[in-house]
Amino acid sequence: MKLTGFELIRVAMPLVAPFRTSFGVEHERDVLMVRAVTPDAHGWGECVAMSEPLYSSEYVDGAADVIRRFLAPRLLAAGELHPHQVCDLLEPMKGHRMAKAALETAVLDAWLRERGESFGAHLGAVRDRVPAGVSVGIMDTIPRLLDAVDGYLAQGYLRIKLKIEPGWDVEPVRAVRERFGDELLLQVDANAAYTLADAATLARLDAFDLLLIEQPLAEDDLRQHAELARLVRTPICLDESIVSAKVAADAIALRATRVINIKPGRVGGYLEARRIHDLCQAHGIPVWCGGMLETGIGRAANVALAALPGFSLPGDTSASDRYYAQDITEPFVLGPDGHVEVPSGPGIGIEPVADVLRARTTSSQWLGAGDLGS
Repeated sequence: MKLTGFELIRVAMPLVAPFRTSFGVEHERDVLMVRAVTPDAHGWGECVAMSEPLYSSEYVDGAADVIRRFLAPRLLAAGELHPHQVCDLLEPMKGHRMAKAALETAVLDAWLRERGESFGAHLGAVRDRVPAGVSVGIMDTIPRLLDAVDGYLAQGYLRIKLKIEPGWDVEPVRAVRERFGDELLLQVDANAAYTLADAATLARLDAFDLLLIEQPLAEDDLRQHAELARLVRTPICLDESIVSAKVAADAIALRATRVINIKPGRVGGYLEARRIHDLCQAHGIPVWCGGMLETGIGRAANVALAALPGFSLPGDTSASDRYYAQDITEPFVLGPDGHVEVPSGPGIGIEPVADVLRARTTSSQWLGAGDLGS
């Protein structure tokens, strides 16, 4: 395929309610959209970097800058290229996986639209709908938490994930388990808020029959996760630590994890996400698809990924109204059986609604092949 250029679009997306984790509170998403344009089609990618470098070292202003100055020019200078070459072309630029993922997704989406092939079919999806879980942020009080969980279960969500941090862990989990019973699929996510010195506290969570404890320790410490895994019965799941298939292989070899959360933006794109999926399948490691408060653009691609055969646990593939009163696309809706449908159209199978995109856009910039060197 031959790229005509890229459009970088910044979109302001207010959340329906503040979302609090161990590293901060989000009220609005400053979303960077990437539109890849060819003579015959266009494709969309969503950069999942946050406004501040709290979840990872990437942040949205930095992602836009590195795409504008370094990443997009390399792709535009390549002439004819295949989407599977994007990773290799960008590899000399160190890091910036979320920015690279947005570009690769946009290029892949455009290519698949030209071919009339769906994202799910290309990745190897085996289902046309996926079970949906929901992530519940840290609350001011346990009664508020119980009300929130009750509301999500009433909507039909099949799995509850509770965000935790030191001081908000054992008692909230105990309250949810006691209120909603042993049948509830329940897990927790620490976002690296603990240290190995907190092992005794984390071991107290064993009493609640959780699916997993997600990313309890620092992202760069596989060895201490392996040590913690020997001290608790609940399976350790890695999120922030897994930035590539290579790191996933190391974590499995060290027995630092028994479950892996695959976030395509964090690992550099959906093709690398599929490699991690295949690696985990080969080693009998369950995987699930995490979320980064994506709009319908990112959610469409995530749902397609979650339809691969190794995704055996419900992911953070929530309906659009979990986060947004009005999504940038036609909304994803939770079905009566707690599932979300996988788009079947060409590419990611979904487009921004023009009027909504226009109303939410705060800035846009065109990066054309003819502008190189200007």
